[in-house]
Amino acid sequence: QPVEATDDAFWDQFWADTATSVQDVFALVPAAEIRAVREESPSNLATLCYKAVEKLVQGAESGCHTEKERQIVLNCCRLLTRILPYIFEDPDWRGFFWSTVPGAGRGGGEEDDENARPLAESLLLAVTDLLFCPDFTVQSHRRSTVDTAEDIHSIDSCEYIWEAGVGFAHSPQPNYIHDLNRTELLKLLLTCFSEAMYLPPSSDSSNTNPWVQFFCSTENRHALPLFTSLLNVVCAYDPVGYGIPYNHLLFSDYREPLVEEAAQVLIVTLDYDSSTSSSPTVDGTTTGTAMDDVDPPGPDNLFVNYLSRIHREEDFQFILKGVARLLSNPLVQTYLPNSAKKIQFHQELLVLFWKLCDFNKKFLFFVLKSSDVLDILVPILYFLNDARADQSRVGLMHIGVFILLLLSGERNFGVRLNKPYSVRVPMDIPVFTGTHADLLIIVFHKIITSGHQRLQPLFDCLLTIVVNVSPYLKSLSMVAANKLLHLLEAFSTTWFLFSAVQNHHLVFFLLEVFNNIIQYQFDGNSNLVYAVIRKRNVFHQLANLPTDSQSIQKGLQRKKKTPEPISRTNSQDGVSMEGSRPAAPAEPGTLKTSLVATPGIDKLTEKSQVSEDGTMRSLEPEASQLSPEGNPPTALSDGEPWSGEPSHSRRDRRRLSSASSSGQWTPTPDWVMSWKSKLPLQTIMRLLQVLVPQVEKICIDKGLTDESEILKFLQHGTLVGLLPVPHPILIRKYQANSGTAMWFRTYMWGVIYLRNVDPPIWYDTDVKLFEIQRV
Repeated sequence: QPVEATDDAFWDQFWADTATSVQDVFALVPAAEIRAVREESPSNLATLCYKAVEKLVQGAESGCHTEKERQIVLNCCRLLTRILPYIFEDPDWRGFFWSTVPGAGRGGGEEDDENARPLAESLLLAVTDLLFCPDFTVQSHRRSTVDTAEDIHSIDSCEYIWEAGVGFAHSPQPNYIHDLNRTELLKLLLTCFSEAMYLPPSSDSSNTNPWVQFFCSTENRHALPLFTSLLNVVCAYDPVGYGIPYNHLLFSDYREPLVEEAAQVLIVTLDYDSSTSSSPTVDGTTTGTAMDDVDPPGPDNLFVNYLSRIHREEDFQFILKGVARLLSNPLVQTYLPNSAKKIQFHQELLVLFWKLCDFNKKFLFFVLKSSDVLDILVPILYFLNDARADQSRVGLMHIGVFILLLLSGERNFGVRLNKPYSVRVPMDIPVFTGTHADLLIIVFHKIITSGHQRLQPLFDCLLTIVVNVSPYLKSLSMVAANKLLHLLEAFSTTWFLFSAVQNHHLVFFLLEVFNNIIQYQFDGNSNLVYAVIRKRNVFHQLANLPTDSQSIQKGLQRKKKTPEPISRTNSQDGVSMEGSRPAAPAEPGTLKTSLVATPGIDKLTEKSQVSEDGTMRSLEPEASQLSPEGNPPTALSDGEPWSGEPSHSRRDRRRLSSASSSGQWTPTPDWVMSWKSKLPLQTIMRLLQVLVPQVEKICIDKGLTDESEILKFLQHGTLVGLLPVPHPILIRKYQANSGTAMWFRTYMWGVIYLRNVDPPIWYDTDVKLFEIQRV
């Protein structure tokens, strides 16, 4: 039966109890009970929410000076964190927090209802005030407590930023009680923002999250100090335990939960589709004339706005060093096991790094300006290699590849890759001596040949990255050169070329890599030239690819004999690095969240041509050079299985890639001809024509079987004047689009859902943005 809102004794029992933790609240308030109240006595649930918000507002206004008040605030906070997901899962309730409560005790007069705030706004404003509440979440600046308490409305929260870093030089004394209180309040914020999880994915990016929109608007007077606090807390965190190995075993780390929560709140506030924002281009220049001296209006979302305006070198250095330190943390683990605290929030960090590069072009250029970018590259390659066999980490594979695709659109990235690779992070890859470019190629080869089949939609992206950096690679190692040729060999088998409509694109990408290196970096690349000469039959077979129906059918028959096209046997894998563990598949029963499909590579990127002076100009999108038909985006959830085995369940069939879902596509002679005639083989054929006779002659004359002599000859050889005129360098640059914006939203919320297990905030509620699946 409904309980009167005025019955204080009844309502106070919900938050008056002193010793509780958020876990207790979750245990004491079971899901079934919340749903029962929602269905059977909705007015009680409404009153409970309203009263809890009212307590938070009172706490924010009074400044929480007594222990009792702080306890009430924390208990209301925990209670709302528990209840909100059940409000969001019911469409009839979703608008509840955006309605005003009639006669809500604001002086009781009629006219007060006009300007009463929606409950959601009151809640968000109270939480932001509480996040800068002296002696509760921040150090008080007053020396004596005799003085009147600081009036929470008169304090300038910019003086109370939580950590030194961007725009703030003073590092406050660490206080673990404050950290715990901040963490609880941020958990509530994250729960407010999670309404997004209860709406199905839609391509319409205009449906902004009203909670985030209000929180990141000018209505929030703490927007700037809060943005800065979150960013600085994340980037300043050093989990190693202040440099002393095994220190974390002696001292509990109160910072880590706060850092995780801060990282999650930060990436959610930055969930913004930059492809639809027409106003400023994100590096701060507008589309207007250069004479406009007014600052561009910038996005309404202040967090995105602030992020895009960071510009001081020392701020960039602080952010980059912090992100690189945290991303490298799991790699440090492999030297002295358990010597440092192992952090788990690398996926949130990758999303944050992505947002930084996407919204702040000056930051992107700063990252690429020095070899510091390699401190980001190596951990990403480590994650990609480690997760390649694990179906529950497909999302991690994608974001890692997206970041590398974004970086590879800039010339400096390719140049930086020439730095020798000496850090020996134990990775399950063959031992090699060479550069960071070699590392990248060897890891990509490993992903393609021994990752699981759901990664197939990423192959286009992986090879596009290699194409983008190839004109700048001064000297590939023999191991990496062999890997590239092994990929060409695998992708140019007739059955692979004929079995799906877009498979031949992979061969085009690889040929483009060889052409770029031969035309622009021939001098240092004797290893690659030697590998091309050794595998010359692959190029001849491509040039003579049969196009008659009978051969096409015969080519397709072959796959029945060899179920796995890319085998690891003929790729000369050496011994793996010492101390490395093979990439493991997911443990059965691991939870994972589904992802939406990513756009095809032609939608993800736009072509730019590099001119003589190194500047790039965008090419008008013309009909795709590669294929007569556009590249259909392949669904992510269940990519087409490699070996073409039939897939039984209906859902799997629905999600297979275009080639099989249309079912009736078959390769025709005209189709093969249409792309075979465009294979860019001229440069390689000319190279073989010139060099093969010379190499054969050396072998006969000197009775050589020794590689080193031939390599020495190739090192001093030259093809100047013998090759066709160099083609212009084509770079495929990542371009923002609403498809990737939606992908990021589902990936990010999926990560947050799975990482919040204690307490399990969203577990067992009716989430619509993704499906929760078991491996």
